[in-house]
Amino acid sequence: MMTDKGNIAIIGGGAAGLAAAVFAAESGGRPFIVEKNDRVGKKLRITGKGRCNVTNNSDVNTHIANILTNPRFMYGPLSNFTPADTMAFFERLGVPLKTERGQRVFPVSDNANDIVGALKNHLDRLGVPIIRAVVDKILVQYDGEPKVIGISTNSGDFSADAVILAAGGLSYPLTGSTGDGYRMAEEVGHTIIQPTASLVPLECEEKYVRELMGLSLRNVRLSVFDSKGRDIYSEQGEMLFTHFGVSGPLVLTASGFMKELPAKKYKLSVDLKPGLSEEELDRRVQGDFSKYSNKDFTNSLGDLLPLKLIPVIIRLSGIDPRKKVNLITKAERMKLVELIRNFPVTAVRKRPIDEAIITSGGVSVREISPKTMESKKVSGLYFAGEVIDVDACTGGFNLQIAFSTAYAAAMAAVERCFEIG
Repeated sequence: MMTDKGNIAIIGGGAAGLAAAVFAAESGGRPFIVEKNDRVGKKLRITGKGRCNVTNNSDVNTHIANILTNPRFMYGPLSNFTPADTMAFFERLGVPLKTERGQRVFPVSDNANDIVGALKNHLDRLGVPIIRAVVDKILVQYDGEPKVIGISTNSGDFSADAVILAAGGLSYPLTGSTGDGYRMAEEVGHTIIQPTASLVPLECEEKYVRELMGLSLRNVRLSVFDSKGRDIYSEQGEMLFTHFGVSGPLVLTASGFMKELPAKKYKLSVDLKPGLSEEELDRRVQGDFSKYSNKDFTNSLGDLLPLKLIPVIIRLSGIDPRKKVNLITKAERMKLVELIRNFPVTAVRKRPIDEAIITSGGVSVREISPKTMESKKVSGLYFAGEVIDVDACTGGFNLQIAFSTAYAAAMAAVERCFEIG
């Protein structure tokens, strides 16, 4: 067993683990990372479609408002390491950043490898060891107050006065997020909130969804209604129809609000023309009807709707596709207007968790100190990142959670090691 005093073992070389190692080393700690993959930052390299949305350039309250699970828990960590701190941190490491629509922050290069590379290179400069091994369990001494004494791996045991568990969740398992952290935490007495998919595509029950496969909609408004008819989400942006249902940025974020799936269904309503009021849309339809007054109804919507969507809209409208436009009644026209403003889709289940961007669930926050990320069950055990039962909307909020919790855990772990001396 490696027995150097003051070691901080960090389990996982993802966003939270890498950041925690930097924070600990810069503060005089002696961290080392244990990572089972052949290289660190595997999941981080594919986030944001390979561009890496490192944070959201907004204040703490905005971040709290975008956290879907246990937002109050994150107020302290986010206040102590803010989105502005994250931006300053990466620019200090030599990665220029830019802010795009929705206050999303990316490297100027649009290359996630630059983020991983900056972290890895800085760890090399700081002399932080990265050990390639599979962690089997966290070693705990139960003589008196339970406290960590190290970790056990397939390459041997390593002693540590502090352990930061940053092993990720269950999303993107090919990157190494296979739920090992949940098992390790549970083995030392922690409660695991059932992990479920969050920020994931949705399967829908309507057969016409398959007809629309491949159709991408921009600048539409998606609204979601729960089983009691309450509007739980409404946002404007982009979405995509697939062979199983719907996906795209709007849908991924909306999925995080759908806690009742698959027990209960959710009604989705797509406003295809959110920039127009009902009256304005009606005038637009009347204008097209006037233009194509002698045409069949099926040939009158090409200026208004995507080609692939027209047959489905016509079928749902109940209007005979061969009916001449000049014979369409006001009631039929208004039904068409309403359909364009409220195109219906029913979500029946989420796609599998291995297709999710983030995992909801994990180590219960009731058993973690929000100030230090230290376990309330085992002294010297800290948590960071997706392994904790906290998740947020898309837009850089989840990576900010990783960095803020990593900072809190690293600072507390270093302080503990100094006190132990």
